Amino acid sequence: MNLEETLTAIRTGPQGPRIAAIFDFGAVVDGFTRPRLYRRIFQRDATATATLLGGIRNGLTDGEYSRFLQQASFALAGQREADLDALGVQLFKSTVYGHLYPEAWQLIRTHEAAGHTVVLVSALTRFQVAPAAAMLGIPHVLATPMATVDGTLTGYAEGKTLWRNGKADAVRAFAADRELDLARSYGYADGVSDLPLLTLLGHPTAVNPERKLTVAAAEHRWPVLTFRPRQSPHATDYLRTVAAFIALLGGAFAGVLSKSYTRQRRKMADALMDYGTGATLTVLGVRLRVTSGAEYAHTPRPAVFLFNHQSQFDVIIVPKVLAGGVTGIGKKELTKNPVFGPLMRFVGVTFIDRKDAVGTRAALEPVVRTLRDGLSIAIAPEGTRSYTPEVGPFKKGAFHIARQAGVPVIPIVIRNAGEISWRDSMIARRGTVDVALLPPIDVGAWDPAALDDEVAAVRQLYLDTLLDWPGAE
Repeated sequence: MNLEETLTAIRTGPQGPRIAAIFDFGAVVDGFTRPRLYRRIFQRDATATATLLGGIRNGLTDGEYSRFLQQASFALAGQREADLDALGVQLFKSTVYGHLYPEAWQLIRTHEAAGHTVVLVSALTRFQVAPAAAMLGIPHVLATPMATVDGTLTGYAEGKTLWRNGKADAVRAFAADRELDLARSYGYADGVSDLPLLTLLGHPTAVNPERKLTVAAAEHRWPVLTFRPRQSPHATDYLRTVAAFIALLGGAFAGVLSKSYTRQRRKMADALMDYGTGATLTVLGVRLRVTSGAEYAHTPRPAVFLFNHQSQFDVIIVPKVLAGGVTGIGKKELTKNPVFGPLMRFVGVTFIDRKDAVGTRAALEPVVRTLRDGLSIAIAPEGTRSYTPEVGPFKKGAFHIARQAGVPVIPIVIRNAGEISWRDSMIARRGTVDVALLPPIDVGAWDPAALDDEVAAVRQLYLDTLLDWPGAE
């Protein structure tokens, strides 16, 4: 069964909050495939960091889970709950987020749209899984509870662990409290230890199953979903990225040189973006695929182009899609970037300090004049890159600018950029980035009193597009 078939089955299946969607943590995170030496280092390191990260492995055996609990009894004993909660968030933002399955995000959002009660369940601790649940928008988390005394961990589990039957029992109790109909509910898991959980549910699915679960799924005739592992960059990715930055600088210089005879900064800036972004994507082995709305990249102009932001390479992707006649707005921190900073200054990007609200408003006044003079603007309305495919809340500045300048906003929806390059990484991998441009939106007639609702509706267009991609086969 492929993902699209699964999503269709969810949309046409039973609806409402009495239907649960139970996700084992292994169906959400790829399990950190690590070299053998790396695993040995983690097994010997008894710190809280090593224990929490080292326990995140898909397809855990009974012995591996027992060893995790034993290591946790030493590493977590005496730690404050609040400190471990903070450490879990830190580890998610530094490491775990890059291993989330985007496909799982689609499943979660589709279940949410069906009104289902979405739950993340794991035999691990809440310190390992709760940050991922929060970022994925999963409201309920069932994890092995750790015993505490006055907010300090003893190092031992409190009561029954959520391993094998313990996980099924926890889900059964959760369902009883909320009157959930497990016989019509959905479940996703990757390991044979989750058989008691899967057999409890009416619509079980094996996700990237290890061998024994594959056999069990075949015997039970359960559907199987295969998600691509989110591997860390390889040495070739580092080399290719370095070469791409060299190509970016070389292409930018060639572009400026090609139009230098005109002595017109705008023509040189457009050529810089065209040559530089093209050379960069070619060397990286990244293909841009505009699946719908390509005509909106060129008309109407000028416009405020809005794009969802998950990768540092969005500043390469967007200019290439728009093909000139556009500049942007960026956060002040980008001026410190040794590659993008100087190039963005040359093409006229306006840099703002997000901490200075008064200064930001003053800095945006020239942007309105830029639009009135005929040059388009590209803005990421989220204001920061996201850790998942989720589109964060939109700030209203871009819409105010469009209203003042009397121009439309045009949504650019980017898919897969976070897979090409993780949120905080400057390293990129080969692959395809899909782009969809949506019809222009006239913001001039918006009621200022309903601005929040109007902006939220635009954000919803991004979510709807990401969940039901136009032109998808």
